[in-house]
Amino acid sequence: MYLNCHSYYSLRYGTIKPERLLAIASENGIQTLALTDINNTSACLDFVRLSNNYKIKPVLGIDFRNRAKQQFILIAKNNNGFYNINQYLSAFLHNPDLEIPEQAPQLEDTFVVYPYIHNKTYTLKTNEFLGIKPQDLNHLKFSKWNAFRSKLVVLQTVSFENKKGFNTHRLLRAIDNNTLLSKLPKTEQGDPTDRLLPYNELCNSYQEFPELLENTSSLLEDCTINFDFSQEVPNNQRSYTNNELLDFKLLKRLTYQGLHYRYKKPGERIFKRIEKELEIIKEKGFVSYFLINWKILKYARSKGYFYVGRGSGANSIIAYLLRITDVDPVELDLYFERFINLYRKNPPDFDLDFSWRDRDDITQFIFSRFKNTALIAVYNTFKFRASVRELGKVFGLPKAEMDVLTRGKYNINQLDALSQLVIKYSTYIQGFPNYLGIHAGGIIISEKPIHYYTATFMPPKGFATTQFDMVVAEDIGLYKFDILSQRGLGKIKEAVNIIRYNHPEKAPIDIHDIKRFKQDENIKNLLRHAKAIGCFYVESPAMRMLLKKLQVDTYLGLVAASSVIRPGVSKSGMMREYILRYRYPERRKEAHPVLLKIMPETYGVMVYQEDVIKVAHYFGGLTLGEADMLRRGMSGKFRSREEFLKVKQQFFDNCKKEGKPYELTEDIWRQIESFAGYAFAKGHSASYAVESYQSLFLKAYYPLEYMVATINNFGGFYRTELYVHEARMHGGVIEAPCVNESFNETIIKGKTIYLGFMFLHAFESKTVKRLLQERKKNGPFKSLDDFIDRVPISIEQISILIKINAFRFTEVNKRELLWEAYLKISKTVIQEHVTDLFKTERVNYKTPELPSTTLEHAFDEIELLGFSLCSPFHLIENHVRNPLRAAQFAKFKDKIITIEGYLVTTKTTVTSNGKYMYFGTFLDRDGDFIDTVHFPPIATKFPFRGHGIYSITGKVLEEFDCITIEVITMYKLAVVEDPRYSDTIKHLTA
Repeated sequence: MYLNCHSYYSLRYGTIKPERLLAIASENGIQTLALTDINNTSACLDFVRLSNNYKIKPVLGIDFRNRAKQQFILIAKNNNGFYNINQYLSAFLHNPDLEIPEQAPQLEDTFVVYPYIHNKTYTLKTNEFLGIKPQDLNHLKFSKWNAFRSKLVVLQTVSFENKKGFNTHRLLRAIDNNTLLSKLPKTEQGDPTDRLLPYNELCNSYQEFPELLENTSSLLEDCTINFDFSQEVPNNQRSYTNNELLDFKLLKRLTYQGLHYRYKKPGERIFKRIEKELEIIKEKGFVSYFLINWKILKYARSKGYFYVGRGSGANSIIAYLLRITDVDPVELDLYFERFINLYRKNPPDFDLDFSWRDRDDITQFIFSRFKNTALIAVYNTFKFRASVRELGKVFGLPKAEMDVLTRGKYNINQLDALSQLVIKYSTYIQGFPNYLGIHAGGIIISEKPIHYYTATFMPPKGFATTQFDMVVAEDIGLYKFDILSQRGLGKIKEAVNIIRYNHPEKAPIDIHDIKRFKQDENIKNLLRHAKAIGCFYVESPAMRMLLKKLQVDTYLGLVAASSVIRPGVSKSGMMREYILRYRYPERRKEAHPVLLKIMPETYGVMVYQEDVIKVAHYFGGLTLGEADMLRRGMSGKFRSREEFLKVKQQFFDNCKKEGKPYELTEDIWRQIESFAGYAFAKGHSASYAVESYQSLFLKAYYPLEYMVATINNFGGFYRTELYVHEARMHGGVIEAPCVNESFNETIIKGKTIYLGFMFLHAFESKTVKRLLQERKKNGPFKSLDDFIDRVPISIEQISILIKINAFRFTEVNKRELLWEAYLKISKTVIQEHVTDLFKTERVNYKTPELPSTTLEHAFDEIELLGFSLCSPFHLIENHVRNPLRAAQFAKFKDKIITIEGYLVTTKTTVTSNGKYMYFGTFLDRDGDFIDTVHFPPIATKFPFRGHGIYSITGKVLEEFDCITIEVITMYKLAVVEDPRYSDTIKHLTA
């Protein structure tokens, strides 16, 4: 009897979770239920999947509305009808300016239900009906439609479960309308009676109109929707060539063609591995998946795009030979079953990383090359703090009160009634979907049209996007292609180009010659001493310290380190154990014999995701299929599903049956559980290590060029300032932007680095464009007057250039230049210059001599670049003559020292008892790193107070050749007074 039910995917309107909707219906004796969310299909597939658990027949449709005003409901007779409805809705979601009309379209295999409005004229087609709400029944008795009961159906809308649900609905509507709850119009909210009633109670409401009950029942009986959730056959594009037999032949041919590129003398082991993989790929129906990835990357190579293929797919030799990945699974002995096995239903996982500059073109290629393509959505949910702010506004709370609530520093019993309501309902709506976003890189390429499964919306990127997320996509057998972007690849690509122009005499660099890089002594030296600032994945303070502790200087060592650093390994306490066993071979004897036999390479310590599968299989007695399900459960994909708990129980039961001590089983399980989706697949780590080696090579041989590329790609782990500092440490001469030398991006000439105009705060791109075009056309600028004559510019924009000393070639003091600029440039709207027949001679005003100081330059640089180009230690108010440097710390082991450090970055962590502690990274006066530890009592008493120079007192500690300072006291040092405003301040305070 229910044709119009909303879940909380009726965004900012409905308040019932889809599964709860089914549960309520089951409790109330409902056997058929139509889910018709408002302009949304996010819950549809999950609703169908879950309905069988509640013995409810699912029906799908969409409630078409303009804001809260209901126009009509479209209900699908079958899958074709659902496809037609999705296609119709998508037209509006792709163009938000379109309003949904009052008249429904004529769509095949659909029913239309219009909400009954008294005295309104309706002309109904065969498949169209009027929906009569219980409150409409009295009107109906006196309406002409009373004589046409065959066209009437029951319309009991369901949007909330109870009074609390209705109150929540009103709050969501107020948030959506950005209004106070007291001012929310009735037209923007539902009726308090819009809830699910017991079947008999609903029927009793319509007892005088039995025909309506019969019509509704008949309509629902005519509807059948079916989706296959067995995942036996993927629903991705089935064939690359439109012929599955030809697909396999092509895959096999490409595989063997790639042999000579990868191996000089392939042996029997290689050929056996190829045949084994080809057989399983064919049997599981993943041939087209490989070929589509191959095609995407073939296009990328044709465009000269750098990429990294990683994920579990890196365990495949077929992927290696097709150049999807650069990881040799034979060399690394990668566990093939992590990648794909006969028990695993989902396909391999390829994460394809591109430069952030190239990714959009790759996405465009995929959409143009493959027919049924869409991005995958993510559900952006209400977070508690954001909800507090939103509901605080709805209730009209002052900002100060909202700040108290969001910080969580309150006693709930001491809050006033409104504040208590804000907290109560913020907790309730936490986790509700708020709006749809785009998955970081997931794309689906389907055999059937995308609208067979979902409607699509059009985000600003301009690519159609599903209304469901990746978990629902996998449920229905649609497996994503991950097209991701990262700045590391942009840095590598740009560095190669910079080297080409700054060192034209050098031979072209083969950045893909990884085998040579692995043997390079200079790279090994950088790794051993963790001199890897700017290098992909190995530059963070934590990774820098781990490299030192492990004394890594090999590719395999770096592969292990890339995974050991992950929270799953470190959280379990196994990172420290791995370091001990790595450095001290005698510690390896302490490993459990079974675990040591399973994982000899990592000394019995779980480091990779494959290790979870190995331990679950060999130690816990699980089948490969169960072990992989356990691994997926740990990754969070099935964390809430029953099958994960069943597999966990099976693990314990098997160990008990084999007589393993419960304490040991529990300890092994704890180690497995601590991975919780954080550990990498070994192939994934190996892929990262390849990119690390590429960046390490560039850093070892072309540090300045590589730092310029890093700066232009907006750095990595650190702020731009540190990469400028690193360039200076390698002999670079850093110059502020110059109107005659600089470009939008940073450039290098020999060893001189000119920072780009794009780093100047508030400097407009259109001004940069004019400046560069004019300079290219008519040559360098000779003076400020020459610049003003040739480049249309406002006083605000030229002031930025003068303050950053971009006219220093004139050798005129910048204060004098500012005076000149203010006298010669009007504050009118800037227009493009029109070439004059006769050049107007400018009046040269006599300006007073106004010298500026080095300190003024530094403060201008801080204002415009975010950092000064001089040493920050020059800006301390009281100069400290402390001779101690970080390089001398080894002499002071276990002693208390005091040193000054410039703060680079901090990391926060929570202790086991829930208190905050910190790790700090500073630079000393020589530019070397100081690493600090701040335990909770000290962190509370001596907090960080933003960037600047701190006086640090603490104990020098050494562990595994890594030196840190355990902080005892820490104070931020005062900087000198800003000389640009000192005269003004003195005048005002006189």
